[in-house]
Amino acid sequence: MPRVSVQGLNKDFKIYERPQDRLFEIILRKQRHQLYHVLSDISFAVPDGKSLGIIGDNGAGKSTLLKLLVGTLQPTSGDIVINGQVAALLELGAGFHPEFTGRKNIYLNAALLGVPDDNIAELEKDIIAFSELDYFIDRPVKTYSSGMYVRLAFSIATMVRPDILVIDEALSVGDMAFQKKCVQRMNEFRQQQKTMVFCSHSMFHVQELCDIAIWLDKGKIQEIGDSDKVVGHYEDFCNNKKTYNSIREDIPAELRAAEEASDAKDIQDCRINSIAVKSPDGAEISTIKPLSDVLLEMEVEVLVDNMEGHFGFAFMKSAEEPIASFLTTNADEIELGSFSKGDVFRVSLLVEKIAMRVGEFYALGGLADKSGLLWYETKFSKLLSMEPNKGVGPMIMKCAWKLDKE
Repeated sequence: MPRVSVQGLNKDFKIYERPQDRLFEIILRKQRHQLYHVLSDISFAVPDGKSLGIIGDNGAGKSTLLKLLVGTLQPTSGDIVINGQVAALLELGAGFHPEFTGRKNIYLNAALLGVPDDNIAELEKDIIAFSELDYFIDRPVKTYSSGMYVRLAFSIATMVRPDILVIDEALSVGDMAFQKKCVQRMNEFRQQQKTMVFCSHSMFHVQELCDIAIWLDKGKIQEIGDSDKVVGHYEDFCNNKKTYNSIREDIPAELRAAEEASDAKDIQDCRINSIAVKSPDGAEISTIKPLSDVLLEMEVEVLVDNMEGHFGFAFMKSAEEPIASFLTTNADEIELGSFSKGDVFRVSLLVEKIAMRVGEFYALGGLADKSGLLWYETKFSKLLSMEPNKGVGPMIMKCAWKLDKE
């Protein structure tokens, strides 16, 4: 039996030009509104123990769908069947009473989730410890920052061990250290064969955390299926419709973000000291011949003992548009091992037969934790360009001509 089953779901909102039109509509019994169709004919099922990712542009109806699943909104028509206890992280501060302290809100939220008072008392210490809000727990939550809201909400939602966990991009406001704890908790949740519904703009996390994905477009299901396949089609759609700034306009902002990430050394396992692009014989290059081999290298410094992590490289046309990516999370041939604090080593990748024919791009190096889900830091190389050559189109393929004359 599916944990979540949705059939023929529709949700409409009434749009009024003026607030008083609501009153006139009631008194005069004459329509003063327009209907806005947020969701139309949505049907899907999530099997027990599987995770569902929901993706799509802003305004596609993702958050509305999640609110319908957890019962904070009612559908205009259609059926929703939920089998099991549901815990949700929706918009910031949802479910909290602003005048109550963090401790009182623990009891309020847990009670709303159906947890008996005796059990809440047993969980209280663990919830506070995970949220790291000991000093603030007896202060009103109206004094909390957005990050503190999320810490408390995530701690409560996951500590009560629901059958179904619903998350709406709430983790994006947390700091990196807490994001790492949340990723670990979500992985534990999956290992326990619980069901998760996850809405995010991070395609990497949707692919890694979700078995199934739904792509919503203008309130309708554009595609549903294996998360890798659906995410790939959605990214292709986004890349085709976007108008990018030039690469020189994009990269500095990304470099600043990387520098800010590198300042948080206390919660990183390692950091990137340098990145270089070389020919196979070890000489640094900035111009590349089509169909030539390129060696990507980054120097990594270990910041903690027993470090286990993952590494990645990518070719980037702009700060938003990857051309190709290479991750050790997908590599069986490399033994990552364990490292000690102070170790410095080089990670290298030989990319054979570069297929690009024209254009400029950057190489990007990245560091992730051992789960491969939380990326600590990225660093860009200097600008690279393809050597001018004859041909048409953005790519060139290795090929061999043959002409047989009878």
